[in-house]
Amino acid sequence: MSQKRAEVPGPLDAFRQFFSLQRDVMVLSLAMFAFSLGFQMTNRFLPEYLFYLGATGFVVGVFATLGNVIGAVYPYYGGVVSDRVGSRYALTVFGFLSTFGFGIWLAANYVPATDLGVIVLEPWVWIFVGLLLAQCWKSFGIGGHYAIVKQATEPNRLARGFASTETFRRTAFLIAPLIVAVLVADQLMPGFLWVLVLGIVFALFGTFVQHWLYEADEDTVGKEFQGFGQIVDDLRALPAALRPLLVADTFIRFANGMVYAFFILVITQVFEIGLTATLPVVGTIDLSPAAFFAVLLSIEMLVALLTMAPAAKLAERVGLKPIVGLGFFVYAAFPILLIFTPQFVAAADQTWLLIALFAFSGLRFAGLPAHKALIVGPAERGAGGRVTGSYYFVRGAIVIPSGVLGGFLWQFVDPEVSFTIASVVGLIGVAYFAIYGQEFDAYR
Repeated sequence: MSQKRAEVPGPLDAFRQFFSLQRDVMVLSLAMFAFSLGFQMTNRFLPEYLFYLGATGFVVGVFATLGNVIGAVYPYYGGVVSDRVGSRYALTVFGFLSTFGFGIWLAANYVPATDLGVIVLEPWVWIFVGLLLAQCWKSFGIGGHYAIVKQATEPNRLARGFASTETFRRTAFLIAPLIVAVLVADQLMPGFLWVLVLGIVFALFGTFVQHWLYEADEDTVGKEFQGFGQIVDDLRALPAALRPLLVADTFIRFANGMVYAFFILVITQVFEIGLTATLPVVGTIDLSPAAFFAVLLSIEMLVALLTMAPAAKLAERVGLKPIVGLGFFVYAAFPILLIFTPQFVAAADQTWLLIALFAFSGLRFAGLPAHKALIVGPAERGAGGRVTGSYYFVRGAIVIPSGVLGGFLWQFVDPEVSFTIASVVGLIGVAYFAIYGQEFDAYR
């Protein structure tokens, strides 16, 4: 009995697994933790910041599409830089560029509209410029993360290896929104400006940590990506087992890309729901809708942290496919649930319903370690980064227009239509994966 209890995984087991991995995994994950604090404190709230600076719903959609372009293109260009200067210095350069991007977001609030004669350069334009820089480190870190975890983990424990690093990194996703909730408790501004200041601080910290502690002598991160010249060969060499996953994942991510940037606007503009509660010692708190959204993100991530390690362990018994399928289903179902279900409950119950919905949304992360293991597992050892880069490039390229489509439907049709179409597209991906998705041999 005691032995069985010892085998039950939990979040602390994921942390212990993390600290048993190679030094490079630990150092890069620590840097990811710092950058994740900065990204999670800022990115999810930028759509509301854009509205504050005078943007429209369609502009928010274009902003989301630019993020998709960056996610598709940057890993390959990042690899070119890494090949030339080495992964350590490449990561440092991208870290400083990301920090500068956070600074541009902060400065946008203080830049007045500029009349150029033909057009007026609105302050929200600088949010686009900042995004081009702020996403540098995050986008390049994808392939490196996959490759070094594959090098450090046994094939039949890949999901657990990713669960350990994801748990550590996504702890930042739990903490960051709580910081935002405190700073924007009354209203988004001016608290969000302090959020951006903290984002700069965390990005600088992550940059210095990885530069001084990351030992790149034995890693292969700098050799994994060969730039666009290799993309055709990489796609042809993509393991057959990945193709059904890639198709399904693309449907899911396209659906998510249509609505992801608008989740905060559903809370702050469609329903305008805040949070009023009486807590022991603290007393009564009254949070603005933006601050309540931050709390919802933390609840979502708390569920994710509690379920990722058990789900990764469960995958070793039932296989990766069922766990990945569960995550896909949550991705697909969440948009339509979010936009419609609050309308069918009393106003007093809407707050608790939203808490339950975001807790449900946290289950999509339970399948994330298994998903990553299913991507990198079939790759040959030493090619994990290249396979990952190819996979993400194709997925990212197809998903690029999703943000613009979602923004168009949001502004010119109806938010409910946008979210409904997103869920339908996502459910097509779920069905495709259920029928054609393949299992990784090491988990059979």
